[in-house]
Amino acid sequence: MPGVFNLSIDELTKDVAAAQDTGVRSIILFGLPESKDTGGTGAYAEDGIVQRAIRAVRQSSPEMIIMADTCLCEYTSHGHCGVVRGGEVINDESLDLIARTALSQAAAGADIVAPSAMMDGQVEAIRTLLDAEGFENTAIMAYAVKYASGFYGPFREAAQSAPEFGDRRAYQMDPPNVREAMREAELDYAEGADILMVKPATVYLDVLKMVRERFDVPCAAYHVSGEYALIKAAAQKGWIDEERVMMETLTSIKRAGADIILTYYAREAIRVLKKDFSRSGATAQS
Repeated sequence: MPGVFNLSIDELTKDVAAAQDTGVRSIILFGLPESKDTGGTGAYAEDGIVQRAIRAVRQSSPEMIIMADTCLCEYTSHGHCGVVRGGEVINDESLDLIARTALSQAAAGADIVAPSAMMDGQVEAIRTLLDAEGFENTAIMAYAVKYASGFYGPFREAAQSAPEFGDRRAYQMDPPNVREAMREAELDYAEGADILMVKPATVYLDVLKMVRERFDVPCAAYHVSGEYALIKAAAQKGWIDEERVMMETLTSIKRAGADIILTYYAREAIRVLKKDFSRSGATAQS
């Protein structure tokens, strides 16, 4: 996508430092391994790409808050988020691998692990293992309400993580279903999630508002690749004012109740906010 790149670790540290200079204070890391296998072993390897990236960023930008996406789909040859047997994703057998992935990320220096597989019980499995291994202060940002969405397309292509067979509708949310979304969020909350996320953001603002009103933990919303790409493509066609639409979109997410917004537009949004503060004569710190 325009302005978005897969980065080697040496380039990543430069990019993170530049983002920090702009005012970005937190990042989330995803990995694209050199090879994949049926067990997704690269996800929880001590020398995995994300684990090495966490250590490098921790050393080069020690004040940056580092989040790590905690899932198997980018590392499995079949592209699913858990153990596959007989053409089916096996929920309970996947929990151990997801928890091991979270532990390896915490041990590498991640401040927050972000389980995104939508496996039932994954937050409890992660919290139990992290606490047992001395990582009680590592926070969990649960992808509590993650819909089976068509807006993930650009990311899946870049990460080469599209499922080899079938799709993820068996374990991700059905778009018309909001009642189950509340049950999913309730389960993650009860299992110890520190932050609850809704993904995607803009087409599920009603769900985000419901989560915000029901739970007393920070709520996050993920402005995903397809949502970003729609604005970029329309702007390139000259159909919209990109800066204005970007800020309207992010404002709508904030207005619906997001305490945290994950977006590819972070740097651009910070520049606009700083510019607006400057015009108003106000002073602020990012």
